[in-house]
Amino acid sequence: MTLDPKSTAALALHRFGLGPRPGQIALIASDPRGALLAELDKPNINRIAGAGLMGSAEAARALFEYRAEQQARQIVAKREADRQQAMADTEAGKSMTEKTMAEKSMADDAAQKRDPSKDVGRQIFLGEAKARVDAALTADIGFAERLVWFWSNHFCISADKIPSMAGAYEREAIRPHVLGRFGDMLLAAESHPAMLFYLDNWDSIGPNSVAGINRSKGLNENLAREILELHTLGVRSGYTQSDVTSFANVLTGWSMSAVSNPDHGGEFVFVKRMHEPGDKTVLGKSYADDGVGQGRAVLADLARHPATATHVAQKLAKHFVADQPPQPLVDRLAKVFRDTGGDLKAVTVALVKSDEAWSARRGKLKRPDEWLISALRVGGVREPGPDRVVGAQNMLGQPLWRPPSPQGFSDEEAAWLDGLPTRLDIASTYAARIWDRLDPHTMVDEALGPLASRETRETVMRAESKTQAFAMLLLSSEFQRR
Repeated sequence: MTLDPKSTAALALHRFGLGPRPGQIALIASDPRGALLAELDKPNINRIAGAGLMGSAEAARALFEYRAEQQARQIVAKREADRQQAMADTEAGKSMTEKTMAEKSMADDAAQKRDPSKDVGRQIFLGEAKARVDAALTADIGFAERLVWFWSNHFCISADKIPSMAGAYEREAIRPHVLGRFGDMLLAAESHPAMLFYLDNWDSIGPNSVAGINRSKGLNENLAREILELHTLGVRSGYTQSDVTSFANVLTGWSMSAVSNPDHGGEFVFVKRMHEPGDKTVLGKSYADDGVGQGRAVLADLARHPATATHVAQKLAKHFVADQPPQPLVDRLAKVFRDTGGDLKAVTVALVKSDEAWSARRGKLKRPDEWLISALRVGGVREPGPDRVVGAQNMLGQPLWRPPSPQGFSDEEAAWLDGLPTRLDIASTYAARIWDRLDPHTMVDEALGPLASRETRETVMRAESKTQAFAMLLLSSEFQRR
């Protein structure tokens, strides 16, 4: 299938980017592929400003201090209430006023605890969410942001388990490496405190280590298993349970400092007394006991493994092209990965330059976050409020940084079909907010260009109101697919 330049530009913005903003289809129509590649070359395109945002360790300490203060406040309030009650029990008439005061004090404390604006954890989360949404809405195309979202989902952690670090983890472990070496991203992700806590490695103890001998707790294999199954080799790639156990022993001692430490709480630490001593064999190769270096050596070999190249190529092609991507494309991307030592920018460029990436049918259903941001972009919205975006993602079944499992959010259409009726509600509410800035005569061309079908154009033009017209556009098959 050969597309005209304007159709190719619209396809570039939907398939690789975050959807067009008004005027953008025409802007890149002269060279859509070149525009995608040019975005990758922009300095720091994968970073976000992060002004005022805390590092992950600082955020963890701040949340710990906040919760400790809240707990202390509640204890003091209860003590005061108990004291007042004791006085009431002995001085019947006088006590009623004092009891009322104590109850009021407790109510004030409870109200302060419930006030979302005073919740440090929520402030940290929404600050990170705002930075992420701002980056998505202001990006020219959003290709780099899509790569960040892809890799963040590949190496996912959950804010349900470690809320203070969710946003910082993405900024620290993912963003710096989406156009760099896969091995560097692998090491950054697996050694990040958020990952070590999420997959329980922070208190995994070698059975023959000093800590293992002295304590009853032992080995935890979660991190080692997910690295092999999800992050590198992939399922059915030949590793055994023995490899999982041995690798888990390699990773013992990879931990994080207690968040109660006011100076270094929440930072990565290697705890030698927790590390299983001795050489270990993973995938048939022996690794000398080099402390933290033993784990780094295994990760470096996993990053170079041919199965990892195939696994990564398959996932990238599946995400950007089709639920069942063309095998020749997967093979070509895997070869680039192997030939370049896991250079992710080279793999990404190969993806953009491949004919299959442009000729595939537009059958990928946008995931909720992709659809939501593309709707905001085409409506010209710049500052929607992070709480609204987070709330909408919750309604759509893809809560921000809260995947259902270490596998991350699904990349297949079947996972998102049940949420389509909710998109109708959100599209209608959103359209009602911005209807006065909409022009039904131009909105289809701004959103889809030549990709719009005759049926979609007629539906929009025959709508009873601007609000209904815009909602119908956002719910059209062409806008929801890429």
